[in-house]
Amino acid sequence: MMWNEEIETMSREDLKELQLKKLQKTVKQAFDKVPYYNKKYTDYGVFPEDIETLEDIEKLPFTTKDDLRSAYPFGMFAVDKKEIIEVHSSSGTTGKPVVSGYTQKDLDNWAEIVARGFKSFGIGDEDIIQNTHGYGLFTGGFGVHYGALKLGATVVPISTGQSRRQVEIMNDFGTTCLIFTPSYGLYLGEVALEEGIDPKEIGLKAIGFGAEMWTEEMRQNIEKKFNTKAYNIYGLTEIMGPGIGMECPAQNGLHIAEDFVYPEIIDSNTGKTLDEGTKGELVLTNIDREGMPIIRFRTKDITALHYDKCSCGRTFARMDRITGRADDMIKVKGVAVFPSQIEKALLKVSGVEPHYQIIVTRPGLMDEIEVKVEASPDIFSDAIKDMVQIQKKIGDYIQNEIGLAVKVTLVAPKSIPRTTKGKVQHVIDKRNLH
Repeated sequence: MMWNEEIETMSREDLKELQLKKLQKTVKQAFDKVPYYNKKYTDYGVFPEDIETLEDIEKLPFTTKDDLRSAYPFGMFAVDKKEIIEVHSSSGTTGKPVVSGYTQKDLDNWAEIVARGFKSFGIGDEDIIQNTHGYGLFTGGFGVHYGALKLGATVVPISTGQSRRQVEIMNDFGTTCLIFTPSYGLYLGEVALEEGIDPKEIGLKAIGFGAEMWTEEMRQNIEKKFNTKAYNIYGLTEIMGPGIGMECPAQNGLHIAEDFVYPEIIDSNTGKTLDEGTKGELVLTNIDREGMPIIRFRTKDITALHYDKCSCGRTFARMDRITGRADDMIKVKGVAVFPSQIEKALLKVSGVEPHYQIIVTRPGLMDEIEVKVEASPDIFSDAIKDMVQIQKKIGDYIQNEIGLAVKVTLVAPKSIPRTTKGKVQHVIDKRNLH
């Protein structure tokens, strides 16, 4: 099912021609209207007329989150403030927040790409989309909301929290599409069972999830719990919000809306562009955004791009699910460790719940990792020797995955803090490395 078949299936040649025209226009707009870009490009000795091919984008310097913070609040806007009709912002937990501004056309475009994704999920104008993403300055809630409206579906803007109310509404209203972060989705499934409602029986047609790290095993857990397909959604405040990448029925990567966003993969250390299929840092460029065009933004997200035609018929590039961050890996005993690797290992073990915390400490000169994992109620009531065997099994799986020995502690069911809004904190680093 496609929302805009002509665009979503256009040939790579035609798409590249369209992208080049849009890129050239965007670079000129940024150079002429945004002082930051004018100064940076002038300092680098690169100008709009130097962009003659798509490959010429590599002549342009990268934009980083620090650049956007230094322009706080409105220094990256490319139009008069009166044309900006909506602003969103990151949380600002690591410094000044990043502000994202939108014109009416930008909001229309945002709605368009999310509507495409929903259509690919098999959702249409007769469906009820329950949106548990947060509204407010966070882009998650609004991106989903605008896409649902564009689609003509009924949107239930319940936002985060109120978990028992969430379950009651999805059951009473006949929700057919549920939007959540993976950790919150698993929690909602638990709450539903506590309320005497089997999530399998609600009648969901699709789940859209994103905004935090996940593994394929976690997806399968969600799909089993709710008896429906779960599709990944990718986005970030700096470029637009959710919808930049959305999965199709093939669940073989997220299709990037390439007529609005141009993707690249680079080596995080050298900045050099990497070949198709090679894992590296995702770099994104707005090529059709009026209010705040961001060019060559380093996302820090680790993925790979694929340009072969998808089995669903779409020709847009597909990005692999995010497997880590260029800047949030845990370095332990000289080894780079991503939380997703540990999650992948522990989700292979039966008898444990997909709720965990990774605690990194340095009691002496050496780093230590403890992984706290919730036991299922059945396992937790078993003999101590059974618990010890499961802990050893988890430890072996993790060591096989990351090459390091870790301490595994099985804890009581529901003892690890759940998320009721925002993103769950899986890693607690107590080493004071900053």
